[in-house]
Amino acid sequence: MFPEASPYWQCRDRWLDLRSVAVMGIVNVTPDSFSDGGRFLDPERAVAHGLQLIADGADILDIGGESTRPGAEPVPADVELRRVLPVVERLRQTNVLLSIDTAKAVVARAALEAGAHIVNDVTALRGDPEMAHVAADFGAGVVLMHMQGTPRTMQANPTYRDVVAEIGGFFAERRQAARAAGIADECMVFDPGIGFGKTLEHNLAILRRLGELLSLGRPVLVGPSRKSFIGKVLDVPVEDRLEGTAAAVAIAVWNGAAIVRVHDVRAMKRVAQMAAAIRGSL
Repeated sequence: MFPEASPYWQCRDRWLDLRSVAVMGIVNVTPDSFSDGGRFLDPERAVAHGLQLIADGADILDIGGESTRPGAEPVPADVELRRVLPVVERLRQTNVLLSIDTAKAVVARAALEAGAHIVNDVTALRGDPEMAHVAADFGAGVVLMHMQGTPRTMQANPTYRDVVAEIGGFFAERRQAARAAGIADECMVFDPGIGFGKTLEHNLAILRRLGELLSLGRPVLVGPSRKSFIGKVLDVPVEDRLEGTAAAVAIAVWNGAAIVRVHDVRAMKRVAQMAAAIRGSL
């Protein structure tokens, strides 16, 4: 159906087998994330939430201390560190891969030193000139995400001639930049950035044409969970987007996504497994 991307992802000394779709559970240690801001700001609650996501089937936990919702204001590095480090330190005792969701090299380095395996950078290593070197130093897994603009400005007026083709070109350029900094191809995963500088039509086109991005040869991660494009289609608030998320996850997996980043791990693990089974039976 689509070209095959590599089924493995190197994350420091660990290799994640992506022949089965991996589920990345979201742990927002923030007061203002769009869906669950404030619920897990306390480190103890964040750790408990992470443990529950593992019990629900998460393969990766993505821990973030700075909201990247549309219009979000930047957070100082010391505040971000204070939020995420206790959570990483506690959850490193588990067997799942830990991802630090940050655009700051100082935060990434501290989290990797504390036991994280992956850097999930919404700027694709463009926001901090030291980020690529930090990731290379640790041999960390890296998520290179496409975003037009910044979280503060990205939804002002996103415009593309061909959104999927332009994202593909962006990934090719970012891969070259990562290679130049010493990051191995095996460490890279691409995320088209659903909701990050995209209109409703752009997001739907990405999901529909996701398979075109597999020609780059690296796994693709998709994060549609509870996002506003679902609310626009179904006319439902953020807390009522489970079915819409399930549909987006199923389509993403059908079209080749190797990793899905979600809030509702238990349900979406089942959705991903079912979609993968149907696709694999063809």
